This record gives sequence, C-alpha cells and structure tokens, in this order.
Amino acid sequence: MINFFSACSFSRLRTTALFVLFTSLAITNVEAAELVDRVVAVVNDDVITMSEVNEEGKGFFQKIREQAPSSQLEEALREGREEVLNNLIDKKLINQVAAKQNVSISDEELRAAAEQMLVNNKITRETLDAQLAQMGMSYEAYLSTLRNQILQSKLVNYEIRSKIIITDNMVLDYYDTHYTKHVSQGGYYLMQMGFIWAKDSTTSSSQPASYAAKVDAQKRAERVRALVLSGEDFRTLAQKFSDLPSARDGGDLGVFEADEMAPYMRDAVLTLTPGEVSEIIETPSGYQFFKLLSSQDGQIVVQASFESVKEEIRNKLYEQELKGEFDNWVKKLKEDAYIKKL
Repeated sequence: MINFFSACSFSRLRTTALFVLFTSLAITNVEAAELVDRVVAVVNDDVITMSEVNEEGKGFFQKIREQAPSSQLEEALREGREEVLNNLIDKKLINQVAAKQNVSISDEELRAAAEQMLVNNKITRETLDAQLAQMGMSYEAYLSTLRNQILQSKLVNYEIRSKIIITDNMVLDYYDTHYTKHVSQGGYYLMQMGFIWAKDSTTSSSQPASYAAKVDAQKRAERVRALVLSGEDFRTLAQKFSDLPSARDGGDLGVFEADEMAPYMRDAVLTLTPGEVSEIIETPSGYQFFKLLSSQDGQIVVQASFESVKEEIRNKLYEQELKGEFDNWVKKLKEDAYIKKL
C-alpha cells in the first residue's frame, strides 16, 4: 500500500513537474517571440517591429559584426539599428502618403524595373543573387527595396520634381566658380597624369616583377600621352587612366608657384608654353606628364568650354536641388506625423 501510494505520488509529482516545465518553456517561447517582434516605433497608424528592423538591416548588421572591434561592437550595433529604424520610419511615411494619393507599383512595373536593373548593371540574375547573398539579403527583400525606391520616385515626381527650376544663370555661375580660375603672378596652372609602377618607392627596380611593372607603366603613359597629343580631352583621359588622386578631378592640380613644385615637376613644366604637354618623366614610383594651362599674371584659365559641360552642370545642380527638396519634404512629413520610438 505504501509502495503503491509512493508510486502514485511520484507519478503525480512527475506529471506536475513536466506540466510546469512545458508551461515554463511555452511562456519562455512566447516571451522570446514577443521580444523579437516587439513594437519599436509607432508611425501614425502603423507600427514597426524589431523583426522588421532585423530583417531590413540583416546585411548591414553582419558587416558591422565583421568589421567593428569587439570593444565597440555593442555600440556600433546600437547605432546601426537606430539608423535602420530611422530609414524604416521614412519608408512608412512615404508609403502612407502613397496610399493616400492612390500611388502604387504593380507587379508588372516591379518585374520590368528588376529586369532593367540587370541590363543597366550588365549582370545576370545569377550574379545578382550571389551579390545579394554576400550582403545577407534575399531576392524578395531586394524586390521590396526596389518597390519602395520606385514608389519614392513616383512621389518625388509628383511632389518635388516639377517644382525644381535650374536657370541658365545658375548654370553659368557654377561654371564660373568651378571651371575657371585666376592665375596670379608667377603661377603655373597645371594638369597631371601619372602611372604608378610600384606602390613602395623603396622597391628596387632590379627585381624582375618590379621591372615588368615599370615597363607596363611607361607604355601606359606613352599611349595616353599620344591620345592627348592627338586632341582627345585631357580631363576625360585622366579620369579614366591616371593612377593618381588628381584623376577624380580630371588631372586638375590647380595653380603652383615655381618654388612649390617638386624638382622633377619644375624641370618638366617651366619650359612649356600654355597649352603644351610635357615629356614623360620618371618619378620614384612611376611616370608622369603635365599640361600647362596658363602661366600669365591675371589670366583667367578655362578648364573646359561652357558648351561641353553645361548639361553636366545642369544635371548636377538638379540633383543637388532634388536632394535638398526631398530632405525638406521628408522633414515636413515627420513634423506633421505622430512618431514615437519605444
């Protein structure tokens, strides 16, 4: 009797213990789910959950984990989540405006845009998938982002683009500021191209690998200089072929006084007349040549003709105005909205 009672008691105790265990696990799982999907922001009548933030920033957060020092990881991730949350708030606001104005993106539009993106970037779907995988993003997430971009573009067309006007005077003012320069007395306005053969200037040129790189750099310098002499645009060629930091400015070095130049530069340019191109000279790490634009006191040097760059300037000014107007538009949306981060 005692044994039977003990067995029954043990059975009931075990059953009770298992019930408590499973209940605890269930509660823990529910709490975990609530933690993952808890609301982190309210945007008017919409909410943003933690799972949305995690999905939106998956690739971004992975890069932070890979690159941030361990001592700074927690703070870097916190800042990253805040940035992603702010972007999601902007998206919510834009989607709400789109809904009010009955602006939408059909599946056909999205499919066409996705195909056009492949064409524009000259890649295949397989290449895109591989690139997305490296960023920790699925193709569906990519399409969602693309849909938002198209939606944003439609709204921008309606709300902003039609209000932006770039006048001829604005284009001319930009040209005068950025494409013309005044050369003071004793100054030399120079353009430059360089072709590097050794990242380390102390490397001996007697080494076969360095010698081959040196020959290659010299041949590149000779080939591009010949293109300049044949009449092709120096700025365009510098942007395309020069290995030096000045390449991003089309080889534009600006104005130098003679005593400011390195000896090899001074020897190459002091004998030039405006418009001439120097011989190729060897430097400690490569080959360079220069073009002298002006060396006359008080002369205004024109880097490019107005006609050749006016549309480029107009587009640049338009993009600058567009960004400013868009930022102001989003700022106004936020001011008029109910936004609460939790």
